[in-house]
Amino acid sequence: MATRSFPEVRPAHTMLTSYFWSGDAIRSRHVSDVVITASLDVPAPSARVLADWQRETTTQLALEPGDVEVMPLARTRMRWPDYPRCVQAMSDWTRTLGLGDALASSDIALMACRGARYHHDGEQYGGAAFCNLFLSEDQGLDLHFPGTGDRVALTRGTAVLFDTAQPHAVIPRHCRGFDAADFVAERDWTQIFLTWELPIEDAHVGHALKVRFDVAPSTAATLDEEQVRLDDVRVTVDPASGQWYPKD
Repeated sequence: MATRSFPEVRPAHTMLTSYFWSGDAIRSRHVSDVVITASLDVPAPSARVLADWQRETTTQLALEPGDVEVMPLARTRMRWPDYPRCVQAMSDWTRTLGLGDALASSDIALMACRGARYHHDGEQYGGAAFCNLFLSEDQGLDLHFPGTGDRVALTRGTAVLFDTAQPHAVIPRHCRGFDAADFVAERDWTQIFLTWELPIEDAHVGHALKVRFDVAPSTAATLDEEQVRLDDVRVTVDPASGQWYPKD
């Protein structure tokens, strides 16, 4: 893969801040660099479920490299008797992290991706942490967090808890960045996973990710939309490298 070079925007001793809706007001918090992972014992999907996922991703979603799309969860629940065991495994794991009932009371979705470009979700889900459980076998893909250095091999049962505002991507294991050309057509790169949105303001979730709140209240009071700022400059993420750069 040809490696692209981008200027590093984030020097040492800077403040990366997420501004998110808390009720009717924008609240500030620092972006956590904690990534918690585990390998859980979850059942393999049945042949019927696998065939259904393949039809959905190829004929309905027509996933291209980098795409992340929602799958029909209700159909999987109906056709996969072992589905509750996956949810129970995640519930048991999050309880060991001290999260209590945060998982059970949070929204859940079934997702599919064919890799994923570097991005952050702090402009839509700044008030949440993502808790993901991967259901596919090892396709040679990693979940990469360039800002923390964490690189997680995606296999069936891989569980991950992380800050939505932390840049991340799903890339081939041998690669250093995202390039659509690396996803050769002859290989199945699809990953199916469950994702929960845990409230970042939940005391247990915030503690697990070591989040500090109200780090920039004066700036938060002037804003009317969720965003991420680096030393008070609104930033976004380069989709190939995962590095921050000014949004405007």
